[in-house]
Amino acid sequence: MKSTTVRRVACSITVVTVLSGAAACDSSGSGGSGRGAGTSGGSATHLSPVAALRSAEKSTDGADSARVESTTTMGSVMSMKADGALGWHDGLTGNLVITYTGGTMAATMRQLGTTSMQARYRPDAYYARMGEQFARRAGGKHWIRYGYKDLARLGGSSGAYLQDQMQNTTPNQSVKLLLASGDVKKVGTERVRGVDTTHYAGTVDVADLARKNSDLSAGLKKQLTQAGVGTETVDIWLNDKNLLVKAVEKGTMATGEYAQTAYYSDYGVKVSAPEPPAGDTEDFKDLLKNQGLTPGSGDTATGSGSSS
Repeated sequence: MKSTTVRRVACSITVVTVLSGAAACDSSGSGGSGRGAGTSGGSATHLSPVAALRSAEKSTDGADSARVESTTTMGSVMSMKADGALGWHDGLTGNLVITYTGGTMAATMRQLGTTSMQARYRPDAYYARMGEQFARRAGGKHWIRYGYKDLARLGGSSGAYLQDQMQNTTPNQSVKLLLASGDVKKVGTERVRGVDTTHYAGTVDVADLARKNSDLSAGLKKQLTQAGVGTETVDIWLNDKNLLVKAVEKGTMATGEYAQTAYYSDYGVKVSAPEPPAGDTEDFKDLLKNQGLTPGSGDTATGSGSSS
């Protein structure tokens, strides 16, 4: 494998996998109980749509952790599945097994002899565990460490947003997005994976949203706008504890159609995300330096460059 391929893969993991993991948490999910899970008062069935969503925002935020299962498609860039457990009490923590099922990212991963990897989230950094073929061709180490401060320097304003997302994410951005849109309606009651739920839906106009003074972060508005998102539909399903059971977001980006479906279960599950062994970990910043590159350059941000 050429050194540029190693670098290209490492950069791709940064902008795709890390954001996808955060998005999966932001779009969270289902059933079970956790801290604060039943403290918001009243089931979703008996509340107005806005009141139900505000209750879900509070309850899910207070639950601290959950098991995650999601599927994501981003135009021709990738399609992927993620499965694991995430916590958000003090920054995003946890583990996901991510499998790339299509798009250019899957093709790139196949060059490394695998389409799956382990993603580990810690308060100060994100870690990606690659396969044996990658380790043999990248110094023998299996893990790549991405410090959030380094990512902020790497990606400029986009990197600063990524750092904020990874350190301050809570699993209620889908709810916030729907509330901020001003377009919320109750669709009805449905059973989702054996759980009785109430289904709410709405459409988000990103241009209109960007003009509003809402609870939605300026960073998220900027991300949606820069990605070329015009409108997106958001559907959420709440259980009788006002916790998210399922969330679906669909829209169009500059790179094509995108969609994400997320399910969560076992709110309050114990999440363990130990730091990988130092001797088996390569820091992304050092990987760039070893190839004569520096974080923040246009080349590292895009993963482009001539073969060597």
